[in-house]
Amino acid sequence: MTPLFSRSGTGRTGLATLLCGALAAGGLAAAGVAALAPGAASASSHREAPLISGTPQYDNTDLYAFVSPDRPDTTTIVADWIPFEEPAGGPNFYTFADDAQYDIHIDNNGDAQGESVFRYTFRTHTKNGGTFLYNTGPVTSLDDPDLNITQTYDVDLLRLSHDRVVSRTKLADDVPVAPSNVGRASMPDYGKLRAQAVRRTAGGAATFAGQADDPFFADLRVFDLLYGGNLSEVGRDTLQGYNVNTIALQVPSDLIRESAGQPVVGLWSTTQRRNAQGSWTQVSRLGNPLVNEVVNPQKDKDRFNASQPAYDARFLKNVTEPELPKLIESIYRIKAPSEPRNDLVDVFLKGVKGLNQPPGVRPSEELRLNTSIRPSTHPKRLGVLDGDNAGFPNGRRLGDDVVDAALQVMEGELVGAKNDLGDAVDKNDRAFEAYFPYVAEPTSGSRGPLAQGTTAGTDVRSRLGDALRPAGSAGSGDTVLIAASAASGAAGILLLGTAFAWWRRRLQRPY
Repeated sequence: MTPLFSRSGTGRTGLATLLCGALAAGGLAAAGVAALAPGAASASSHREAPLISGTPQYDNTDLYAFVSPDRPDTTTIVADWIPFEEPAGGPNFYTFADDAQYDIHIDNNGDAQGESVFRYTFRTHTKNGGTFLYNTGPVTSLDDPDLNITQTYDVDLLRLSHDRVVSRTKLADDVPVAPSNVGRASMPDYGKLRAQAVRRTAGGAATFAGQADDPFFADLRVFDLLYGGNLSEVGRDTLQGYNVNTIALQVPSDLIRESAGQPVVGLWSTTQRRNAQGSWTQVSRLGNPLVNEVVNPQKDKDRFNASQPAYDARFLKNVTEPELPKLIESIYRIKAPSEPRNDLVDVFLKGVKGLNQPPGVRPSEELRLNTSIRPSTHPKRLGVLDGDNAGFPNGRRLGDDVVDAALQVMEGELVGAKNDLGDAVDKNDRAFEAYFPYVAEPTSGSRGPLAQGTTAGTDVRSRLGDALRPAGSAGSGDTVLIAASAASGAAGILLLGTAFAWWRRRLQRPY
């Protein structure tokens, strides 16, 4: 597909038809806007806001919510943190923050306030502080003594009324986190570790936390002034090869919706951390994709990340008078749709009428999902825009091409300006899984073949034998050679045993 100009979908009946009634009704009522008073403040996504971009452990990157394809009586929620994880980025690999509350909020009646919160809190454990290593040998299970740095977490369900907690239920306790995928020498069967990190809870729920391939796909060179008018370098998934830290939760849909008669839920994720006074402060927020990234201007980004949906009226002008269509017009001479953009208000702040708009909805930035719509047998990447009502903006599936869909809507697809704009990246670089947690396994720190003669796991352990043996024991010499033959194309590395004798003693210290 040629970016910004190509055909990216065929059917145009789904969302356009559903919006006819909504557009006729107009945008936000003046009384509704006046009722949304200012409140507290926060930040979001793939380096979307100035403050949160400096603290990636607390930075939401994406939120997904969809009716589970293999268990349609359940809803799956996937929330990601820590953008652009380089797989080989050791020796300190990627952990959730111990001083954070990672929250998934549920609004089940459209009032822009959460009725439920799923809260994840993490603890880091270190077996051996005397080594720089994340793992001291091949890791074959989550309780392997060679996995030096581990994390566990709890999941609590908070029920709220008018933002006050009225009950708290422990859903999971001391669950292990899937580690960062250091490489094949360290983790010869990462799929086994991933499987061990999936836990079923009472009542038909499932939970997972750990590293995963970043499911978002896009050509982020768009930030180079929308390719600067030059489309000769396009279509590269800039996020290919990077990982994120993922929280995935699968719950019976009855647990989160108000009733069978009102099956629409609104979702958003946040991160809270303690401030200097010891109080919890929200520092990141994410609902619909791309909102804080390309809808909110610099002056509003940090404030959005600290705010609650109930106070989103302050950001209304960013939606009704969006900047992006004006930029496209200035660079590519594609005329921007007329303002105010009430079509964007209906889709992104209220939900699509007749599909995922709850009755009496209070406009707010939430990812809205109709939990009664069954999964598509043949999902279409443009979702509702291409007649697939089980996809974005009715929730968000991992494979939904939200960049193309949002761009086409932003450029007026719903108000008669038919277009096929896109970034020429139509799918993720790695296939998603057919079962929970659905996200792809993380890219390994090992990018190429192992050294000649090395078998992942057992052979690596035997090669490490001398280095891990206490100094002075049989077989311990003055030098340790870790190398493949020159013919294999790998350079030999000579490590002087005298310099590393201290490390040998440390590595052999009992756990």
